[in-house]
Amino acid sequence: MSGLRRERIEVKSTDQLEAMRVAGLVVAEGLAAMREAAKPGATTADIDRVGREVLASHNATSNFLGYGADYGLPPYPGVACVSVNEVVVHGIPGPRVLQEGDIVSVDYGGIVNGWHGDSASTFEVGEVDSDSHLLVEVTRESMWAGIAKALPGNRVGDISHAVEVSIQSHGRTFGILREYTGHGIGTAMHQPPDVPNYGRPHRGPKIVPGMCLCIEPMVTLGSDDIAELDDEWTVVTIDSSRAAHWENQVAIMPNGLWVLTEPDGGRAKLAELGVPYGGPD
Repeated sequence: MSGLRRERIEVKSTDQLEAMRVAGLVVAEGLAAMREAAKPGATTADIDRVGREVLASHNATSNFLGYGADYGLPPYPGVACVSVNEVVVHGIPGPRVLQEGDIVSVDYGGIVNGWHGDSASTFEVGEVDSDSHLLVEVTRESMWAGIAKALPGNRVGDISHAVEVSIQSHGRTFGILREYTGHGIGTAMHQPPDVPNYGRPHRGPKIVPGMCLCIEPMVTLGSDDIAELDDEWTVVTIDSSRAAHWENQVAIMPNGLWVLTEPDGGRAKLAELGVPYGGPD
């Protein structure tokens, strides 16, 4: 979920990052359960209900539910943003029924002992058309391309540039959302620095051990022009093209990366990308 940022970049100790891992694993479990629930005939409210059950089973609280009230927005009514097809982000759970061939992006978070977890995945509902499948995979791949650049000594712009280059490398035009970005995370869900999904390398804050970043590209099959609906939350593509959204929460460790919202800590994918894994053995 995108939101307002604090001014200071929060650098954590190893113990604090280990505490954040607990929240990250709860979020990963919730997304896996919601993926299983995203079947034809289910409503977006059904998806949200599964997310609530996972949080309750771990005595975790939601960082999405009620969000926005402090900023003059209607309090967000769900524990997950459930965004179908042309809805890019912040889809409010409700009566919309999933159909065969839909894609549904689920953005989900939780708090455990004061530490925040936040992640997003785009699910394919049954068999989807080839363009929608490509969109989902391009977006996921670009997230990992950005993660691979979140190494100590690089800068945030290196992440942003890698995401953009990855999206543009597929021989067709995709829309890359500019209004919504990744972000820092820790004792609050949204912290600095902003992590855009486009930009020039070697720019922005320097990446140092102890930082924790959410890298989250949002990509469309058409234009990047978007509109916010009257509920002040739901964001849709103006041309009704489909959108996908992927997000992972990455801890920058002294010797590599630790993806807090992946069950294996990102070990397998990082090895595939030639990036050192920095989490515990």
